[in-house]
Amino acid sequence: MIINLKKLVISILIPLATGGIAGLLTRGSMDTYSQIVRPPLSPPGRVFPVVWTILYILMGVAFYIVWQSEYENKKTALLLYFAQLAMNFIWPILFFNLEAYGISFVWLLIMLVLILFTAIAFYAADKRAGYLMIPYFVWVLFAGYLNLGVFILN
Repeated sequence: MIINLKKLVISILIPLATGGIAGLLTRGSMDTYSQIVRPPLSPPGRVFPVVWTILYILMGVAFYIVWQSEYENKKTALLLYFAQLAMNFIWPILFFNLEAYGISFVWLLIMLVLILFTAIAFYAADKRAGYLMIPYFVWVLFAGYLNLGVFILN
């Protein structure tokens, strides 16, 4: 497979920009995070931007692989990808800006299902793309634990 550098960069920039804009809209979120009661195993706030940057890059590469594939259900796979990315964009606004911990937990559960469906569709298109979505799924699953803990404790 010949790498189309322009499409690869676009593929990586889409989730990075989505996360970056959400980050701008939730500026000060780590102040909120440090002030709420958190469940055990909660990482320090400085971990989140690093982890999310890595995950967005992995997601972008997975998207690129599927976008370049000849998979017959590529359109559905990419629609699922953009649906879960849109939900990903909205979650921090619900959690940090609105402090709607219960709603954000339910939102995150729906997002997890969409991520799972996306990973399955990506795996069907190209196993590498499916595997690249696994760290994202695991991290959002962990985020669900944190979100539920914050909801219960606050």
